[in-house]
Amino acid sequence: MLTLTLKESLTVPLEAEVLTPDALAHLAHSDVRAMPVMLGKRQLRLDEMFEVEGEGSDDIEIRGDLTKVKWIGRNMTRGSIRVVGNVGMHVGAYMRGGSIEVTGNATDWVGGEMSGGTIRVRGNAGAQLGSAYRGSMSGMSGGTILVEGSAGIEIGMRMKRGLIVVRGPVRDFAGLQMKGGTIVLMSGAEQRTGAWMQRGTIISLKPLKLMPTFVTACVYNPSFVSLYAKHLALHGFVLPHEASAGSYQRHLGDAAVPGKGEILVWQPTVQHP
Repeated sequence: MLTLTLKESLTVPLEAEVLTPDALAHLAHSDVRAMPVMLGKRQLRLDEMFEVEGEGSDDIEIRGDLTKVKWIGRNMTRGSIRVVGNVGMHVGAYMRGGSIEVTGNATDWVGGEMSGGTIRVRGNAGAQLGSAYRGSMSGMSGGTILVEGSAGIEIGMRMKRGLIVVRGPVRDFAGLQMKGGTIVLMSGAEQRTGAWMQRGTIISLKPLKLMPTFVTACVYNPSFVSLYAKHLALHGFVLPHEASAGSYQRHLGDAAVPGKGEILVWQPTVQHP
């Protein structure tokens, strides 16, 4: 395993897109130390910012408060990255494979436009989780993002495929302009959920304040939810799906587009004394 420890707290952003197994796995220790990173407008060697232990590897552990370190795991296709601490913007952006785990919090654009692999944030995440970058037509097109805490605005914006699951509360515009894929909101979301969504599925385990451009279609227990439940159980997330426990109210929209998306809101069975 390759271990990198940030030497000191940062006051300006550090762009470190070289921190991927694809870039480092084949390198000797001395070559890893010499890899370039950008501190503001200055190009530095990796070992000027990090203590480097071990040879290049498919498994990388990065330690320290990395809140101002950007682009970790950019374009990665294999291996694993474990961030022990908080992490900065764009972690896992354009990711195509492998896994990233963040033990602390993450800021904005986690998994931006990713197409494969798995990202797990043990703390909170910022805005634009799995979203399209400004001016891009499509966001996340594959892979899985799991967040144990809360998340910010516009998660899953323009996503086409893939799975986003957030255990904590989510802010406005979840699923904005969504084109496909699935978002699971285990603690609900604020306003404008599914705004301008064209396709895809949003599942909420808490009541939502839906826009008037969504129409209630039916109440049922879709079979695909049970498949998601089995998959998420492996990661410690409980997604209710048994008919005896309740059912999902299905809402279709956004009619303003017009769209063919769906929002499923869990309705637990009322237990009578």
